[in-house]
Amino acid sequence: PQQPQQTATDASVNAGLDALYLAVLTADDAVVALPPSTSALTLTRPIVNMLGSSSRKMAIAIAAALALALCAVPTARGQGDCNELQLDFIMIDGDATLQALEDDIVADLAEIGVTVTTRLYDNKTKFNNAMTSGDFHLAFSETWGPPYDPHSYAASWSTPDEAYYAALSGLPEPNTQEAIADMVAEVLTTTATAERQEQWADILTTLHSQATEIPFSGKSIPAVFRNRLSGYVNGLQQFEYRIDTLRVVTGSKNITLVPAGQGGLFNGVGRMDPHSYRPNEFYPVQWVYEGLVKYGPDGAILPALATSWDVEAAGDGQKYTFHLREGVTFHDGADFDCSVVKLNFDHFFAGGLVSPDYHGWYGLPGQVSSTECESDFVFVLYTADNYYPTLQELTYTRPTGILSPNAFVGGAASDPYTQNSCPVGWGTIVADGYPDVTCAGITQISGTGKWKFISQDTETVTVDGEEQTQTNTVLFERNANHWDASTDPSVVEFVTLVRYDSHEDVKNALLEGTLDGAVGDGVLDPEDVALFQSAEHEATFNVHVTDPMQNRIIIMNTAKAPTDDIDVRRALIHAVNKAAIIDRELAGLDRPVDALFPKNAPYCDLDLTPRADYDLQKALFLNCPETPNDEEDDDDDDNDNISTAGVAVIVIMGVLLAVFVGVFFYMRKREISGEPIFQPLMQHDPDTKRDEQKAHDEA
Repeated sequence: PQQPQQTATDASVNAGLDALYLAVLTADDAVVALPPSTSALTLTRPIVNMLGSSSRKMAIAIAAALALALCAVPTARGQGDCNELQLDFIMIDGDATLQALEDDIVADLAEIGVTVTTRLYDNKTKFNNAMTSGDFHLAFSETWGPPYDPHSYAASWSTPDEAYYAALSGLPEPNTQEAIADMVAEVLTTTATAERQEQWADILTTLHSQATEIPFSGKSIPAVFRNRLSGYVNGLQQFEYRIDTLRVVTGSKNITLVPAGQGGLFNGVGRMDPHSYRPNEFYPVQWVYEGLVKYGPDGAILPALATSWDVEAAGDGQKYTFHLREGVTFHDGADFDCSVVKLNFDHFFAGGLVSPDYHGWYGLPGQVSSTECESDFVFVLYTADNYYPTLQELTYTRPTGILSPNAFVGGAASDPYTQNSCPVGWGTIVADGYPDVTCAGITQISGTGKWKFISQDTETVTVDGEEQTQTNTVLFERNANHWDASTDPSVVEFVTLVRYDSHEDVKNALLEGTLDGAVGDGVLDPEDVALFQSAEHEATFNVHVTDPMQNRIIIMNTAKAPTDDIDVRRALIHAVNKAAIIDRELAGLDRPVDALFPKNAPYCDLDLTPRADYDLQKALFLNCPETPNDEEDDDDDDNDNISTAGVAVIVIMGVLLAVFVGVFFYMRKREISGEPIFQPLMQHDPDTKRDEQKAHDEA
């Protein structure tokens, strides 16, 4: 409807409202800030003009009160100059994905005054040395995924050669590294499931409250195959590549493959013994060797070399009786029975090998008190305590894979203390309280698994002035005599692992058809995985991506300034825009996470607060205080929240706004009906008003 002409009073009112809103918009410490393009006229004049003069005055009064109230509400602390922080970020050179993530993270941290120096290491051993010695502020890491999370990963926090050992060493009382280690040790011997859940909740809540890492993304594992192959089934672990499930649709049954190793691009398979670690890769050990049991979907423990088992109490611990599979032979023709199982256990749990520097990074080596053979196909294991993860830890790829008796130095009569299967490079193991163990290595690669190692092609190359052995190809053959061998005529018979210099080379080989498949994280750039998923290539390639199975994290060193300050660690957590980085650098294959462990890990489906999410205002609040010497709040307080008084004022403003809206519509309704709430101060006789109007018209 046509509105009355604006009077001088109206202009003054609008000017006053504009001034009030301008104060709100420009207040540095205002809790509520309207967009700078917003004008008070555009917000208020349509409403004011709809009112009669008396109602307008009431609306103006309420609006002014609200505007003044907004100006009066400060934040708990205004933003000022940021604390200039210098941090070291350590990484492995050559991992293009992590380096791309690091670039974006560094840019985000710069927004809150943090300068990052990146130190690149040319191999994982040097990187691990820097990480475990505590020579860092930030370092990429990952939880271990199934079947290790959370119990074995948590147990490793007490092991000096694991990343978290150094990272947690600076935690203050009462939640020190030692206190958390005691909590973990206690939960591992808790038999009641409900009590165990409560204990894990306490552990994870305590660690979360200390802000020891930046949870970044849930990591999925991709696999890309040309469509001449089909039937691939995703593995349940990071390096579990189920090539036994592949079927050949067309062409040769000999396939070429690039698998991801622990350093990304394939660069060899290591020693391939089942009782040690780097440079051994997980996947060839899984292909060649088997344990007593294996890890199944949803954490189920499935039969492998043992067909069944019984568990019963035995003193303070438990007795596990394994009924072994009969008719199994090793790749070298040796027979499998209980004596071979006991020989293996005697070797990998001998003397100081159970100490934290070797196999003691997880709990089982310290729990096995004795083993025996009740018969040729019945193996018995005793534990010292009621250790609940025993069966799950027997599914681990290493060090409990069963090696042929012919592969031990000394054969079936090998001495575990003078001829141990541990790598020769480990020398003699000397540990307090244990007999010495001399490492002799193994004589051949022979297990009972679905794939047999055949050969590898290597050459000597010079890298940075040093001669190194470079593996170019490795050949495996299907074990047709495996106890679970497929009878399908389209199975793959031979697999050749091929080395490429770069991710781009792998992509081009797939596109050209000279390579059949690439499996694992770090073989292809994320955008290339997305390319093979696109409509352009979906007719030529099959792409498989697991659900997120482990979390990428950025460990923060609590024992080295400035990340020894919990407010600094909290600021770093809130400064990283994880979702944007994942979309930009990981082609959306990962998902942002806000906790250390995946939600689907046992006992980890918890709602942990405060959330480790992206919140630039919180990050600025924590690292950019009003004055450099502001007294810090107690570490346990959420000092990045608005004060209680501020919250109260906001609530009052909300109530006032609701009253204003209600009064406005009520007054408008009364005016339309001709019964305004506020009557004019002077009443005019209708006849007198008509005479005045007639005189005005004649004039």
